Amino acid sequence: MKAVCWRGKKDVAVETVPDPKVINGRDAIIKITSTAICGSDLHLYDGYVPTMKAGDILGHEFMGEVVETGKNITNLKVGDRVVIPFTIACGGCFFCKKTLYSACDNSNPNAGMAEKVYGASGAGLFGFSHMMGGYAGGQAEFVRVPFADVGPLKVPSHLTDEQVLFLSDIFPTGYMAAENCAIERGDTVAVWGCGPVGLFAIKSCFLLGAERVLAIDPIAGRRARAELLGAKAINPNEVDVLKWLADATAGRGPDACIDAVGLESHGTGFVPFVDKLKTSVMLATDRPNVLRQAIMACRKGGTVSVPGVYAGMLDKMPLGAAFSKGLTIKMGQTHVQRYLKPLLGRIERGEIDPSFVITHRFKLTDAPAAYDHFLNQQDEFGKVVLKP
Repeated sequence: MKAVCWRGKKDVAVETVPDPKVINGRDAIIKITSTAICGSDLHLYDGYVPTMKAGDILGHEFMGEVVETGKNITNLKVGDRVVIPFTIACGGCFFCKKTLYSACDNSNPNAGMAEKVYGASGAGLFGFSHMMGGYAGGQAEFVRVPFADVGPLKVPSHLTDEQVLFLSDIFPTGYMAAENCAIERGDTVAVWGCGPVGLFAIKSCFLLGAERVLAIDPIAGRRARAELLGAKAINPNEVDVLKWLADATAGRGPDACIDAVGLESHGTGFVPFVDKLKTSVMLATDRPNVLRQAIMACRKGGTVSVPGVYAGMLDKMPLGAAFSKGLTIKMGQTHVQRYLKPLLGRIERGEIDPSFVITHRFKLTDAPAAYDHFLNQQDEFGKVVLKP
């Protein structure tokens, strides 16, 4: 089969690789009908995520048709159309029973690697480094889905692929980010980053009752897409973000702040310059400029929600400000399985059509060019869908 393979920093290629096979009774093989490039994939493309190996198959946002099942699968049959969560969960461990699916104890075969770095391992993830399980991803013609009796969601025939594809990751991720904010009617929420996750967070904030969303992104095209959703957006390179947010909230600060950027955030001034310098020579792992701003901006007693990916130790964090203001900070990989049916219901009721984030469509064989464009032309590129 054809698959998009990681070769090294800023180097991906479409290669011919062996077809996946059922190796466990709880497996299913899916023929991919739609897949996507996620902003998190750009962290891999940029070389920011360790434990990648040449030849690894990328992609954690995908859906398709069941073509084979293991002997223990009773919930799926050949021909079913399914969307697959990017988090792989066993369904039976302590954490899965609490619907904390991204903390699954049993789905990461390389848990020891994560334990050395983080103290504990989260769930295995499709197409996202060997520390997270080394699972082949879905930017391919076929994929093996472990624990297929827990993850896949059968989707109705009257919905298109593009309406349901993003249930695999970014719609639940944006929604959980908003849900973590404990939004009350009339709240003001600030969102850093107007990429696809940020856009879903903005839309979800309004769905959950926010009165205003204030968005921050340096890229004009992304700000325009945020404003189409009803947000007020600014360029942080032209405006003092903290002053703007304070002025917009009568000096109190937003009720909640969402960091939808993560470890590769940019900024102006001395501290972001030091972040960039230190990461360039491997003296730091992440550039947490946005997270610092979110903590400083948030009102007393408010919530900082972090759907943006972080990988390691962060420098110069204003923990004293978070403590002094009594902030609640919530973060983590998305518990996708928890949200699949409720969010499918919102799609079916017409509350949201997730395809609004799509800006480009490519053939799977054009993936190397799509990655390059997505990284370097972000004013134009929002969400990229690949078709095998």
